[in-house]
Amino acid sequence: MKQVVDTDTAREFMRETLDKVAAEELAAICSEVEEKARWFQTHLSAEGIEKMSSANFFSLLRRVFATRRRADKIMEQIPLNQLKAWTRELLYGDQPLKERFQTFVDRFDGLDVRLRCDLASEILHFSDPDKYWLWTRWMWDPKVKTGALPLVTYSSFNLEGETVGDTYMRVGEAVAFVHEVGKAASFQTIRKSIFGTDVYLSCVYVIYVYTVLRMRMTQEFNKVVPDLPEFSRRLLGVYQGAKTETKAASDASSV
Repeated sequence: MKQVVDTDTAREFMRETLDKVAAEELAAICSEVEEKARWFQTHLSAEGIEKMSSANFFSLLRRVFATRRRADKIMEQIPLNQLKAWTRELLYGDQPLKERFQTFVDRFDGLDVRLRCDLASEILHFSDPDKYWLWTRWMWDPKVKTGALPLVTYSSFNLEGETVGDTYMRVGEAVAFVHEVGKAASFQTIRKSIFGTDVYLSCVYVIYVYTVLRMRMTQEFNKVVPDLPEFSRRLLGVYQGAKTETKAASDASSV
């Protein structure tokens, strides 16, 4: 197996996380992510998609961090039947995965491409976590070259493909390495499932953001940034503490 994961750095991120939050809280976040996946699996089964109402699809968009604040606009601009057809083709189409991913992303031409990728990957991952992985801009943002994955993998591993479909496949390879090495090296101790790795990577990103904000931002701004459990929940789309996310959390996610 080629060396992709920087195990020492990955372990240090876990140590820093546990310095800030109890292991039980991380396990609770993971349980909430699992509950989110159950919602996706119910509504995005082949039969479930056919039965989805506008309210159901709006709820789906609100469960994705990247589209949470744009759900109304998306529902206004794209007919429900089209959204359902595009989602059905993404999940159950005959084309290879990277082509289905690319097609879905290309269709949302009025939305930032990073948000389209987030939406596509969340639909895939939470509908079938054993087959598909998560790729969000906080995991890897090709535009600004930041995210959780490059923090715990060696720079020799190229996360960027020629197309977003290619990049999705590259990210999947990196996530698979982090997941498997995390279990073997015991730096991901949250939960053995892939959702434990999702939560771990969200924590890596939050620790990174805290470090950057301490260097760049004013003390007043730092005070309104969410604490680690809340920030992690927001990134993973499971935060229920407020109807709308704070602007500070949204701004920090683009660091």
